[in-house]
Amino acid sequence: MPRSNTADLFAADRPAPLADRLRPRTLEQVVGQDHLVGPSGTLTRMLERGSLASLILWGPPGTGKTTIARLLAERAKLNFVQLSAVFSGVADLKRAFDEARKLRAIGQGTLLFVDEVHRFNRAQQDGFLPVVEDGTIVLIGATTENPSFELNGALLSRCQVLVLRRLDDDALEKLLARAEAEVGRVLPASAEARATLRAMADGDGRYVLNMAEQLFALPDQGETLEVPALSDLLGRRAALYDRDREEHYNLISALHKSLRGSDPDAALYWYARMLAGGEDPRYIARRLTRFASEDVGMADPNALPLALAAWETYERLGSPEGELAIAQAVLYLGSAPKSNAAYVALGAARRAAKETGSLMPPAHILNAPTRLMKSLGYGAGYEYDHDAEDAFSGQNYFPDGMTRQEFYRPRDRGFEREIAKRLAYWAKLRQERENG
Repeated sequence: MPRSNTADLFAADRPAPLADRLRPRTLEQVVGQDHLVGPSGTLTRMLERGSLASLILWGPPGTGKTTIARLLAERAKLNFVQLSAVFSGVADLKRAFDEARKLRAIGQGTLLFVDEVHRFNRAQQDGFLPVVEDGTIVLIGATTENPSFELNGALLSRCQVLVLRRLDDDALEKLLARAEAEVGRVLPASAEARATLRAMADGDGRYVLNMAEQLFALPDQGETLEVPALSDLLGRRAALYDRDREEHYNLISALHKSLRGSDPDAALYWYARMLAGGEDPRYIARRLTRFASEDVGMADPNALPLALAAWETYERLGSPEGELAIAQAVLYLGSAPKSNAAYVALGAARRAAKETGSLMPPAHILNAPTRLMKSLGYGAGYEYDHDAEDAFSGQNYFPDGMTRQEFYRPRDRGFEREIAKRLAYWAKLRQERENG
């Protein structure tokens, strides 16, 4: 059932968690989202204009999506209705829409907040379109997933997507300070343990307050917890990572681009992050093999066999021993000279092949296994390169009627320097023999 802002007569008698007690009561109290609710923030300007649009709030857990939606309804004087896409269905949506229509008839607007909106299927998402278009509701959907992948294009076109940022260290420290003021005592943790607490929260404000509440629940004996005791008490939070969601693609992109940028230390960090998130090392090994060919290429021809060797080593040893071989490949590829000349050359050759259609090879480089083929000139005039001076005949190997193309242009880096010298030498000989 939808939850409205009707007062709960018994709420005051219930013990509220610290995170609920510290929930911001104004937009100005929201931390870490100044780009949205600060003096020049997007939502601040929207409210000043009196034109609150339907929104998709996209961000990690514990960054204030629900709170912001509730405060927007209050500021815009709209009835606040909350649904969760995890627990709601078509009947719940219909009731919410019908109630909004009744309120609209008496001049009261409705802000419908849908948590985890990406959980609704395509048909359910389409159900929002008419009521958003005719102004029956202002829709605010919250999601931790990339809206581009998870939401209908039609719904996205009717909503403005706003990105909430994970809370940085300063924002988390503000929350801890508010918690201390609320409880009336200092958090029983050393400066190092306090920093560890913020790191464990991983940008999640709700999580840091819940952990602080556990510390405040300890008997007040004047003791200060150090990092080991804090870790034993609170355990270790699993990194946010889902192998079939956006974070998977974000981290592999970070790894690939760190390698391309010749930063082996950053690449090793992203590799470790993916392992900590439970990624299959085989997937990483596959991407490293692709990188060796695409981004190192002929600048270091040893890169590709080394990447394959790391992959094979992992297959033989498994985890955790085989992960070291992949780490070795990460370091090798990150520190190797880079060239995408082979990648570019293949693309150019494919375009040329598509444009030139079915041109035959020149007759002199065709085999002539039959008498008929010899009589037609197959193989006539072919010069065996090993018999030529410098083992280079300089003959044309492109199709008749097609001008010579230069697809492969080695970079002046790594082993490709030597390749460039060879190609330049052969081009000189070819020109001399054509002129001679």
